[in-house]
Amino acid sequence: MDRYVCIHGHFYQPPRENPWLEDIELQDSAYPYHDWNERITAECYEPNTASRILDGYNRIKKIVNNYTKISFNFGPTLLDWLGTKKPDVYRAIIAADRESKAHFSGHGSALAQAYNHMIMPLACRRDKYTQVIWGIRDFEHRFRRRPEGMWLPETAVDLETLEIMAEQGIRFTILSPYQARRVRKIGAGTWQEPGPGGIDPSMPYRLNLPASGRTMEIFFYDGPISRAVAFEKLLLNGENFAKRLVTGFSEGRTWPQLLNIATDGETYGHHYHHGEMALAYALHYLETNKLARITNYGEHLEKYPPTYEVEINENSSWSCIHGVERWRNNCGCNSGMHPEWNQAWRAPLRNALNHLRNTLAPQFEEKARPFLKDPWAARNDYITILLDRSPENVDRFIEKHSVRPLDPAEEVIVLKLLEMQRHAMLMFTSCGWFFDEISGIETVQVLQYAARAIQLAEELFGSTVESQFLEILSQAKSNISAHRDGAHIYEKFVKPAMVDLLKVGAHYAISSLFETYDEESRIFCYTVERKDHRNLAAGKVKLALGQAQITSDITRESAVLSYGVLYFGEHNLNAGVREYRGEEAYQAMVQEVSDAFDRGDLPEVLRLLDNHFEGATYSLKQLFRDEQRRVLEMILDSTLAEAEADYRRIYERHATLMRFLKDLGIPQPKALHTAAEFVINTGLRRAFTDEPLDFERISSLLSEAALWEIPLDGPGLGYALKKTLEEMAERLRAEPTDPSLLRNLEAATGLVRSLPFEVNLWKVQNIYYAMLSTVYTDLRKKAEQGDESAGELMELYDALGDNLRVKRST
Repeated sequence: MDRYVCIHGHFYQPPRENPWLEDIELQDSAYPYHDWNERITAECYEPNTASRILDGYNRIKKIVNNYTKISFNFGPTLLDWLGTKKPDVYRAIIAADRESKAHFSGHGSALAQAYNHMIMPLACRRDKYTQVIWGIRDFEHRFRRRPEGMWLPETAVDLETLEIMAEQGIRFTILSPYQARRVRKIGAGTWQEPGPGGIDPSMPYRLNLPASGRTMEIFFYDGPISRAVAFEKLLLNGENFAKRLVTGFSEGRTWPQLLNIATDGETYGHHYHHGEMALAYALHYLETNKLARITNYGEHLEKYPPTYEVEINENSSWSCIHGVERWRNNCGCNSGMHPEWNQAWRAPLRNALNHLRNTLAPQFEEKARPFLKDPWAARNDYITILLDRSPENVDRFIEKHSVRPLDPAEEVIVLKLLEMQRHAMLMFTSCGWFFDEISGIETVQVLQYAARAIQLAEELFGSTVESQFLEILSQAKSNISAHRDGAHIYEKFVKPAMVDLLKVGAHYAISSLFETYDEESRIFCYTVERKDHRNLAAGKVKLALGQAQITSDITRESAVLSYGVLYFGEHNLNAGVREYRGEEAYQAMVQEVSDAFDRGDLPEVLRLLDNHFEGATYSLKQLFRDEQRRVLEMILDSTLAEAEADYRRIYERHATLMRFLKDLGIPQPKALHTAAEFVINTGLRRAFTDEPLDFERISSLLSEAALWEIPLDGPGLGYALKKTLEEMAERLRAEPTDPSLLRNLEAATGLVRSLPFEVNLWKVQNIYYAMLSTVYTDLRKKAEQGDESAGELMELYDALGDNLRVKRST
């Protein structure tokens, strides 16, 4: 009997973008990476585009793109981030879907997903439509084809959502085996309830949708094996993974069996280090040993249409045994990390957001009617702008949906209305309820989306909606006494993150002291056009005065602002920003403040700034996080240089004493040990980023670290050396016959093998592996013909391959 295997990965990250900046700000918890998207990409999404298959000696014998052989879906918001920030990974994912069509009878392996991971059974009907339409349109834009299947966030399902999906042309979805209510053979009269293990997952099923008469095909994944992959460390060994998959087949079945599993895609590399390699090897093992044929859902459905029909348990999901209560009640489902906590906050959080959505919907419709033919149709089509925010595309959208030509102010109103609706959906992203505490970053994120919707609503309608929202939110009690409740968390963590044009202007004004801007520049999703800018300096003290036009690239809202910034050195500065009030007032401000500065009367400069800007002052605290960190690092450079010099003097002066104490077995005084730790880690970080690498210096520092038992900053040092090695490998790729480049990289990768921490050589190995089929092959041919220089280069390439653990063909 035919046996088929389909492995599905649900690749998704909660949106982390600042709603006012449309970008992810620095997240220290993701160190040494900029943010968690970047870190998880390095650990999972990227490695799966070039996963290693090892031979019996743990050498890389093959590199494969896992996405070509599995079924997968990526959250649209994550794909959008990848397309902008990691285009190589993005292109590899898109290419994998094209390649999978060749493997699987013309059926691509990628599935669409409801747009921003909203729990669909808890959504209103309008939001369900928009989520499905946006998910499909986003998929079509990226993969250049219609999706056959759609992943439901948390596999949370109800009939209304499936009706909408079927109406929009979706053929199938994937559910947990425990979400099936009853089953029968098509045409039979008697229904049967699945046993305690859930429905048989080895075939597709047909669901008849009662409201429309349409159908939806359902694949139910194998629960026990999926659970073993996700939670039982099955990915520690690829061969064991493959053998466990085979146990899902049964000799008692008389039909072509499909063994399909579904887990979070992050299981393969992020949750389990090198999990992507276990996946690659398992697929390789199944195919080479002819244990099963690899397939995807679309191909299997074409070959083996359903012979059984099913009814589902509505309002059920894969991650809550109580249905969908995890996203609206204190049902008991949580991470288990804080058993003393409760999640009673979930209900008032949902109540507050439902109230906000229901308050804004009629106001949106009423305000939009004079401008848009059909406000809700325009919202469904707004994905067109999200996928391409070019001015030309926005103009086409407005022309298509407006009842008449709109003036610029009316265009701003329309775009604000649609942005308000976008954030009113983003605030229902499921992660806000999934974890244990309302003050967690995921819940704060959805509250930021709510705050952006509120801000836009109050600008549009002139009414206050925040107070009633916070009144309901105050019923959501935190488990942490210092955070009190949802309203306090909103005031503490959300409101300080809010941005308006004045705050963007303050950022521009302050940062202009530390970097040079062009006449036109971009600050996240804002365009800044400089109208005037003047710098004055007296020693360390600086003064910047000017005016600039700030325009939102999202809503086209614009304002001309004037500013003044007085910088005293280090972290001390005072800035004022206000709307431009005409040339006379601006020139008066510039003249008065400049004159006071030229006289050296800094108290008067401060008084004048306070007077002209009416107390609306800003400091370094108002800089957006990345620029704030960059400026502070510049300020700290001299301070840290002084500290390093002091630590170095202490360490070098007392090194012999430290050796004497060590010989006697006496613990090192903490002050001396701290000095040594700082000096050695700083020295290694500098040595790993300087080129050419000073191997003698690095070896000496490592020996000292071992001698004093210094804890090394493994993640930071490994990341620094990784970047240096990647730059060296790129230079070698550009000049592959340069022996000095080859020797340097061979020596550097040889060093890696002796380090007491891990260095990720993934990209260097990829570059080398690609060169094997081009440069290395050419060199071998020349060497066989007697070319001595080619032979010498081959020896260097062989040594480099040994260091990288990459097998060469003989």
